Amino acid sequence: MDRLEKQLQFIITADGAKNIFRRTTLADGSRRENDAEHSWHLALMAMLLEEYAGEAGVDIGRVMKMAIIHDLVEIYAGDTFAYDEVGNATKAQRENEAADKLFGSLPEEQGKELRELWEEFDAMETKDAAFAAGLDRLQPLLNNYMTKGASWARDQVDSSKVFKRVEILKRSAPQLWKAAEFIINDSIEKGYLKK
Repeated sequence: MDRLEKQLQFIITADGAKNIFRRTTLADGSRRENDAEHSWHLALMAMLLEEYAGEAGVDIGRVMKMAIIHDLVEIYAGDTFAYDEVGNATKAQRENEAADKLFGSLPEEQGKELRELWEEFDAMETKDAAFAAGLDRLQPLLNNYMTKGASWARDQVDSSKVFKRVEILKRSAPQLWKAAEFIINDSIEKGYLKK
């Protein structure tokens, strides 16, 4: 295939993200969101919440790219619920194999760039990746709050797991961490989330 054919085929493959349904319910409670909606929502959050990035020098363009591509591997690997201990035991292997297939289908330098962004996001070590990952954890927290803990109750998630999941916000976006703390504590108080 020539370059354009590879790019168009990747775009067609990426359409599959619309069929990967997550455990998170939409804020209006009407249905579960899909990966494409989740990724778009993260990119929007990055744009709107840039001012809360904890460290100066966060490259919001890179954060938005990470938001857009971070779950594309799930087209081949499937979604792994954040609190699924069994599924998370094999997640890295499944997602690495999926990344090989997915990013390997692009022209070499584009595939390399997206693979590196995906790996950086997953490692959460750089300031860009930590901010992107923090937003990735804040988004379902907001949706759970708006749905009175719909997926928390369905999957019997307690507050200690939710606190652990969002704690990256402490270093990547301290003001967003304070908001997350409030939401979690208020959810406990309102009975949306088990202590």
